[in-house]
Amino acid sequence: MVLPTDSCHWGTEYPPLYSAVMNVPAKPGDSATLIDRGRRVLEIEARAVNALAARLDASFALAVKMILSCEGRVVVSGIGKSGHVARKIASTLASTGTPAFFVHPAEASHGDLGMIAPQDVMIALSNSGESSELLAIIPLIKRKGASLIALTGKPNSTLATQADVHLDAGVQEEACPLGLAPTASTTAALALGDALAVALLEARGFSAEDFARSHPGGSLGRQLLTYVKDIMRTGEAVPRCQRETPFAQAIVEMSRKGMGMVAIVDPADRVLGIFTDGDLRRHLGQSTDLNSTPLIALMTAQPRTITADRLAVDAVQMMEKHRITQLLVVGPDGLLVGALSMHDLLQAKVV
Repeated sequence: MVLPTDSCHWGTEYPPLYSAVMNVPAKPGDSATLIDRGRRVLEIEARAVNALAARLDASFALAVKMILSCEGRVVVSGIGKSGHVARKIASTLASTGTPAFFVHPAEASHGDLGMIAPQDVMIALSNSGESSELLAIIPLIKRKGASLIALTGKPNSTLATQADVHLDAGVQEEACPLGLAPTASTTAALALGDALAVALLEARGFSAEDFARSHPGGSLGRQLLTYVKDIMRTGEAVPRCQRETPFAQAIVEMSRKGMGMVAIVDPADRVLGIFTDGDLRRHLGQSTDLNSTPLIALMTAQPRTITADRLAVDAVQMMEKHRITQLLVVGPDGLLVGALSMHDLLQAKVV
């Protein structure tokens, strides 16, 4: 066979052998075909997960109770694609209130088995239930006294029969057209792991604040762990004036503190109102004689306030709801203790 060498022929039709020799990808199918292939995969995997729900039984409840009563930690293990799923399950458990970690079965045979204690529960993943690396350490796990939950696709497999509890994650077919690459089976195993984690979360009464404590570096952690008192301005940084303060002096105070507002307080520092740059614009539009009008007549009485012990995200929601950009922070007695602006919340990365 003579291969064309003229570059003008490259990118036109060429036989499969030429594609392989020249390492040029064969032309893919049209868009409709590609979309159909993608939908077929999703439909197969969706059926696999739905089938799990239909056959979930008392073994699942037993597995959850076993983990709830565990005085140690949950050790999750698997190899190959099952190992990747096992890592994710361990991570999800740990972040939702169940102390857990991943152990590679091959490394376990070379010393990492010492990480597993008698009071632990091990979750072993293997679609075939015959992974030699896992089977090699199961007798040692049992000898240590740790409990064993097997998550396999074969209820009669060696791993399944040796486990204290077996969870069936079997699928009718893989999404891979060759039936070789783990696809639907790994999706099913991952979904079953999520089901365990969420059932445990609810049984423990795990809250959003508990979740945030495990995720202090994320946006959710900042939202649930940052309080108004952590970021509010206090003391001299809070713009404030008395009700009899001249208008010009109030504007100076507002500009000097850079919050676009000034709090109006009585001699005891109890909040009477707020005067904002928005109030200023409105009164300028009405041709009000600002110099002769008392500040108490220009302010917004009974302004929106928040207490220092509220979450900063509550302040964000209040500002968005009422379309304001500043909040006065008060104590239980109505005394001014601080102030907060949307800029402060943005700087704290709560928004």
